Amino acid sequence: MSAIGVAKQPLHLVNRLAFGPRPGDLETVARLKPQAWLAQQLHPESLPEPPALTEAIAQLDTLRMTPPELFAQFGPPMAVMGVKPDPAVVKAARRAARVVVQQAMAARVYRAVLETRQLREVMVAFWFNHFNIFADKGLDYLWVGAFEEDAIRPHVFGRFRDLLGATARHPAMLFYLDNWQNTAPDAPGARRRFEGINENYARELMELHTLGVNGGYTQADVTALAHILTGWGIVRRENPARPNFARRQRRLAAMGAVRTREGFFFDPTRHDFADKVWLGRTIHGSGIEEGEKALDVLAQSPATAHHLSFKLCQYFVADNPPADLVGRLAQRYLETDGSIREVLLGLFASSEFWDLGHYANKFKSPYEFVISAVRATGLPVRNVQPLIGTMAMLGMPLYGCQTPDGYKNTQDAWLNPDAMMMRLSFAAALGAGRLPIDRPPTDFMTDNPRHPPRALLERTGMAADDGIAAEATPDPIELAMTVGDMFSARTTAAVEAAPNNLRAALILGSPEFMMR
Repeated sequence: MSAIGVAKQPLHLVNRLAFGPRPGDLETVARLKPQAWLAQQLHPESLPEPPALTEAIAQLDTLRMTPPELFAQFGPPMAVMGVKPDPAVVKAARRAARVVVQQAMAARVYRAVLETRQLREVMVAFWFNHFNIFADKGLDYLWVGAFEEDAIRPHVFGRFRDLLGATARHPAMLFYLDNWQNTAPDAPGARRRFEGINENYARELMELHTLGVNGGYTQADVTALAHILTGWGIVRRENPARPNFARRQRRLAAMGAVRTREGFFFDPTRHDFADKVWLGRTIHGSGIEEGEKALDVLAQSPATAHHLSFKLCQYFVADNPPADLVGRLAQRYLETDGSIREVLLGLFASSEFWDLGHYANKFKSPYEFVISAVRATGLPVRNVQPLIGTMAMLGMPLYGCQTPDGYKNTQDAWLNPDAMMMRLSFAAALGAGRLPIDRPPTDFMTDNPRHPPRALLERTGMAADDGIAAEATPDPIELAMTVGDMFSARTTAAVEAAPNNLRAALILGSPEFMMR
C-alpha cells in the first residue's frame, strides 16, 4: 500500500469531500493543511456562507414552508359539496405548483456550486440518495424540497437515529412508500383508502435504509414491522366547522394521537395495538412508541452499521471498498452511538482513504460531473436551468429516481458511449461560453422540469447553432491549474495542440476530469 503524496493530497480531498475545486480551493487546502481544512468541513458552522449563495437562497421562498403550508397553497383543488373541481382548474393548479420543485432543484444546485461548506453538501446529496424520494409520485412534487431541507439537511453529521427518525416521520417518505395508508385491518379507522396493511415502507426501511438486503430479517419481520407502523401517516385537510370536530380531536388526543407542524400524524384509530414478534423480540402494543422502539433497534443494529459503512466507503474510497475498512467503520459506528461525524472522521483518517491506489479512481456521476465542471470554471451562476437540463439528459434528473434505492455511484452505472458524447457536448458548450448560466432564467420549463424538451436544451447552448452569444469563457491555463493540472501526457498534448478557444472544452471533457 502506497500513500498519496503531499502534492496530490489537496486535490484528493477536494475531489472526494467536495464537488471538485473552484479557483483557489487547492491553494487554500495546501495553506491550511489537509487536516485543518477537513476539520472545518466536518464542522460547517465554523465557515461563513458566501454572500452570492445567501442572496440566491433568499429568493426561494417555498424552502421555508412546511408540508402542510405547501399543500394548502399549491396542492390540488378539493371537491366542494361533492362536486369535483373543473379539469382546467386542476391543470392550472398543477402548473402553478411547478415552482416548488423548481425552487428545490435550484437550491440544491446553487448550494453545490457556490457553498464553501462543501462536505455538508456532499452529505446532503448522499443521504438524500440513501433515503430517496421520487418527486413525481403523487403529492411528493410538493414535499421533496421540504424533505431535503428539514429531514435530511439538519442531520447529515449527527446521529443516524435522528436522521432515520426525521425521514420516517416526514410526509414525503410516508407518501412515497405508502405508509400513510398503512392500517390495521380491524381498526376503527379502517375504511376507504385506509383498509389494510401496506408493507412497502417496512420493507424498504429494513432493506435499504438500515439493515441491508442481507440484514438477517425475514418476510415475517417485514409484515410485523408494517403492523408496528400502522397509523403512521399524514395530517389530512380537515374542516373545523364540521359537527363534532372539536370532540373528535379531544378523543384522538386521549387515545395517543400525535401531530407535528411538519405534517406527521399518528392516528391511533388505524393502529394495531396487539403485541408483535419482530426480529426475534416481542414488541408490546403501545401506540406510536412501538415505531420509535423499532427505529431504535434498527439504528443500533450491527447490520445497519455494516450497511451504512459499506455505502460510505463505496462513495468516498472505491466502488469495491476494502472489507477491513468497512468493518472498522462499522465498529466505530456502534461505539459512538451511530455518530455520522465520528464515522467520517475514522474514514478520512484511514490508510485506505489515502492509498494511492484509490486516487482518482471514482467515476463521476452526471450530477458530480456537471457541478464539478461549473465549479472549475469559476463562472458566476444565476441560472441553473441549463445544468438541471443536462443532468436529466445524462440520465440523472434531480429528484427523478423512481426507485427507492436511489442512483448508483459506481462507474458501471454511468460509463457508456452515449453518455460520454453528451458529456463532451456539455463540456464544449460550457468551455465556449454557450450556456446562459449568468443570465436570469427564462420561463420555458415544462410541466415536468426534470425532463425539459429539446427546445430548452437548444436554447441553453447544447446545440451548435442555438444563436446565443457567447458569455465569459474560462481561461484554459487557469482552468488547468484550478483542477490540479493532473492530466496525462496525451491529454496535455491534445490541449496544447488545440486552438485556444477549444482548450477549456478539452480540459472539461478529458478522461482525467471524469474521475474524482
